[in-house]
Amino acid sequence: QVQLVESGGGLVQAGDSLRLSCAASGRTVSMYTMGWFRQGPGKEREFVAANRWSDLTTYYAASVKGRFTISRDNAKNTVYLQMNSLKPEDTAIYYCAAYSAGGSYYATSNYNYWGQGTQVTVSS
Repeated sequence: QVQLVESGGGLVQAGDSLRLSCAASGRTVSMYTMGWFRQGPGKEREFVAANRWSDLTTYYAASVKGRFTISRDNAKNTVYLQMNSLKPEDTAIYYCAAYSAGGSYYATSNYNYWGQGTQVTVSS
């Protein structure tokens, strides 16, 4: 079992930055692909970014590429999402997730473990 706890969300203005953290416990995340997803008001949960455990390759949704950066610190068992140049459309609850089996990094159904989410609100 892996427990994930997100933190770092808040209310910011357009153009600002935030760094989300996802602290894991129970098992080391070094053997898990870690992902960030978000769910905006009235929308389905969508893929944001992922970091594959095997070679640390990173993947991003087109809407955040160039603005967001996913990283991990295996020693701290923590994954981060650095979000720059935030836009109002980035407003959502952001979730951290983990999976260890194969499959698509962007599919929510592949992820075994989820955090409870942290709210990010970007005002214009």
